[in-house]
Amino acid sequence: MKLNIRPLTAELWPALEDLFGKRGACNGCWCMYWRIGSAYRKQPPEQNKAGFREIVKLGPPPGLLAFERDVAVGWCQLTPRDALPWLDRVWRLRRVDDMPVWSLSCLYVRKGYRRRGVTSALIAGAIKAAKAAGAPALEAYPLDASLTPSASGTGFASTFARAGFKIVARHTPARPIMRREFKLSAKRAKTKAIA
Repeated sequence: MKLNIRPLTAELWPALEDLFGKRGACNGCWCMYWRIGSAYRKQPPEQNKAGFREIVKLGPPPGLLAFERDVAVGWCQLTPRDALPWLDRVWRLRRVDDMPVWSLSCLYVRKGYRRRGVTSALIAGAIKAAKAAGAPALEAYPLDASLTPSASGTGFASTFARAGFKIVARHTPARPIMRREFKLSAKRAKTKAIA
């Protein structure tokens, strides 16, 4: 399967809407949980949808879509961790340090396309996008399938490990915090040192 990974812009909103369906991917969340926490459950899904659509309109793109031809088959939320304040309110995902990491916090793959490499393609796209944006590292919060039978909207640790992510913390055994750190080019390192 050949996939095209694209940043979610306002013009691609209809593709995300089609991917997420009427239920908003995960029970009407519309990828708002890490932004507003459990408040997403207390408001109608249409309000979550409108809130996320506004985020998309304002930019920068809050994530990536995977397309097979013209059909969106997968999604990952990708943004600086600071844009997802609820991560800091969940003790098992508390910050490891003050590094200004980017977060790959959510994954969603269309039914019928699961277990076909969509998640791996999205992770590869996220690595490339975060690195291009100058992030020092990309962080993820997957489940360790060897320790829990739960399904995951954050991916599995084994998939991230294959993409070069390393465990940097385990505040709880089944949900490691994993990172892929990026080496700065000599030019970028010099610019950062001067700044």
